[in-house]
Amino acid sequence: MPISPARAAARLAVAPMMDWTDRHCRRFHREISRGALLYTEMVTAPALIHGDRARLLDYDPAEHPVALQLGGSDPAELREATRIAAGWGHDEINLNCGCPSDRVQAGTFGAVLMKTPALVADCVAAMAEVAGVEVTVKCRIGVDEQTPSEALPAFLETVAAAGVSRFIIHARKAWLQGLSPRENREVPPLDYPLVLAMKRAYPHLHISLNGGVACLAEAEALLAQGLDGVMVGRAAYHEPWNILGAADARLFGLPGPRDAFAVAEAMRPYIAAHLASGGRLHQISRHMLGLFHGRPGARCWRRALSEGASAEGAGMALYDAALAEVARA
Repeated sequence: MPISPARAAARLAVAPMMDWTDRHCRRFHREISRGALLYTEMVTAPALIHGDRARLLDYDPAEHPVALQLGGSDPAELREATRIAAGWGHDEINLNCGCPSDRVQAGTFGAVLMKTPALVADCVAAMAEVAGVEVTVKCRIGVDEQTPSEALPAFLETVAAAGVSRFIIHARKAWLQGLSPRENREVPPLDYPLVLAMKRAYPHLHISLNGGVACLAEAEALLAQGLDGVMVGRAAYHEPWNILGAADARLFGLPGPRDAFAVAEAMRPYIAAHLASGGRLHQISRHMLGLFHGRPGARCWRRALSEGASAEGAGMALYDAALAEVARA
């Protein structure tokens, strides 16, 4: 059986991040890397069933391979949400079992599902019946007072028995009480050895590691230790060229863009079309502030776009002026 586009691309993935990885962000990241797997923001099953489906699910075909992340804990709701989403043609549907936010906990999904692996198994089995593509799970190594070396393998075994063979493991425990979502990304210690041990213990599972990866070299080092994939979050957002710019050549054997200027130029038609349809420059440019991170002119680029792009009438002239400042630097 041929490897699916999403599974092949999972060698390097950009994490789903609320308020960040919207369709404009993903389109921008795709201009930097043709090979990496991109994820949507999390969409809750009830929102998809009862809300504006086009707004929640639409994407540019150029984003492929792109994965949809769903949130929920009711098997019937998740089945219906997956059935609806199946018509949009995402390359993968992922169940969120890792988000620690209060809102997510109130809905009894996200990281709290680490406590109920049997329920997760019921959810993914229901999703797989109608998905038409691979159903995957993003999880933590454990939550609260759980012992990760016990909780994680039990979770993997139970959910894998329901048909899931690909997991993205955030290598930190989540504390559901007492730590904010931001602190849950930074305070609990990373445990890469445990995730690596899971790959050795379950070689038939496709396991990606998430959490704390700050550069492409770190991702390469983890892959060299036997992991199937690495997912990068905030670093890929804040330093997109530094993370994704060389990924195609180094990880996928594909030709990549010449430099960050080429990416900025390649985005011009997309931005122009968005503006022509009534969109605002800021809706796209806010995701591009880190394109020249660490390079001469980066501050001018950020300042020009962050200060001017949200103004009424801001358009290609402002964008080109910002790019010209970087070129002069």
